[in-house]
Amino acid sequence: MRLGWRTRLHVWLRLLFLQASWSYQRMQGLGFLFALMPGLRKIYPEEKMREVSMRHVGYFNTHPYLAPLVAGAVLKLEEERAINGEDRSIDIDDFKEIVAAPYAAIGDALFWGGLRPLAAGIALFFAVKGIIWAPLIFLVLFNLLPLWFRIVFFEYGYRHGIGSVDYIQQHNLPDWAIRIKEAAVVILGGLCAFLVFSHLVDHQLPSWPGLLTLLPMVLLGLGARRGLSTLLLIFITCASIIIAGIFWVDVASFLKL
Repeated sequence: MRLGWRTRLHVWLRLLFLQASWSYQRMQGLGFLFALMPGLRKIYPEEKMREVSMRHVGYFNTHPYLAPLVAGAVLKLEEERAINGEDRSIDIDDFKEIVAAPYAAIGDALFWGGLRPLAAGIALFFAVKGIIWAPLIFLVLFNLLPLWFRIVFFEYGYRHGIGSVDYIQQHNLPDWAIRIKEAAVVILGGLCAFLVFSHLVDHQLPSWPGLLTLLPMVLLGLGARRGLSTLLLIFITCASIIIAGIFWVDVASFLKL
């Protein structure tokens, strides 16, 4: 029996509260079962609900924005199991366990490591210009793409079941994460350059010394490509900024000459 759109919508809305009952023992397990319950009640008779619920209440943990893809696929697999009986070639618990960790890694890189800094960098451009709506701009930019993922992935998972794994591979989501991270670095670098230029202009200093920052940027980039520790590069950058701050008065006096 195919689930109606109202039932699927009910499941999708419950997935928004996936981590409301998060625990160290089961992570998102209880929240995942809570989200699936409207669909499971349509698939199985009441006398089987205890057995089915016990299968889904265990350990489960993945990225919350990609959890709808897993939930949709699990509902499809449960439908097929209820209609065709037990299929030993496809174990639903094994499917959840296999996809949870890779989806978590992809989601962390794409959303936390890429989209969030990108949205923050764009919003900061508005903030430094004194636009009061900058926090709202960040929230809109950061939530639009995850909302699209939640909707589209849930439906795709429900339509294709275990075949939904191919969707991740076809759309190269790990490559998306890399591209978004690169865009975030460009945006934040441009913001830093803009702030340096504005600071020099406000202090009536020539803006051309800002070009000198290109040299340490190139050196840090070469160091990263040669395998130097990222933490070490951060310490070097912080130390350079502190030293520059200590001698800033002398540098400013020199530039005014």
